[in-house]
Amino acid sequence: MTTANREALEFLLSRRSRPARTLGLPIPTPEGVDQLLRAATRVPDHGKLEPWRFIILARPATDRLARLVEQRGPALGVEPEKVAKAASQYSMADLAVVVVQVPRPTEKVPLIEQTYSAGAVCLSLLNAALAQGWGANWLSGWPTYDQVFRREGLGLADSETVAGIIHIGTPQMDSPDRPRPDPGKLTTWLSE
Repeated sequence: MTTANREALEFLLSRRSRPARTLGLPIPTPEGVDQLLRAATRVPDHGKLEPWRFIILARPATDRLARLVEQRGPALGVEPEKVAKAASQYSMADLAVVVVQVPRPTEKVPLIEQTYSAGAVCLSLLNAALAQGWGANWLSGWPTYDQVFRREGLGLADSETVAGIIHIGTPQMDSPDRPRPDPGKLTTWLSE
């Protein structure tokens, strides 16, 4: 028989992201970030492929990325409002962790399972930051789908993609929780 971890379950039942725009200083120390990354990598990883890696974004890198977003948006025909919103995601960030999906060629583990593993890293990192007492938010946005932004801004190889960007900091204001889904409306039980 297993032992229940009621505190962990209560955390998961009440956890919620904090809007990235509300996060500020202070931010985790490098040692704190290392602990978050160790927690994040404790995810399902079929074949032990480690199909992900991390890029830590801090100032002035976040300001440089905001400027690149402002350059790439018009070049891609993105509406000015969307460019401004995407640029602010970087210019307002004091700390963000980019989870990069790194596909590992193998016949044993399909790419989709590697993608799921990278997504699990994002959620584990988000939850670890929240459990450590920080505010955190998982974002991506149109720049992460632009190969030029990924290559020039983040140094990604052509085969790599962004699974998510986890913003971490201290909430500067409270924000309301959103309505949560009713699992009963989304669940089918099969017993035969």
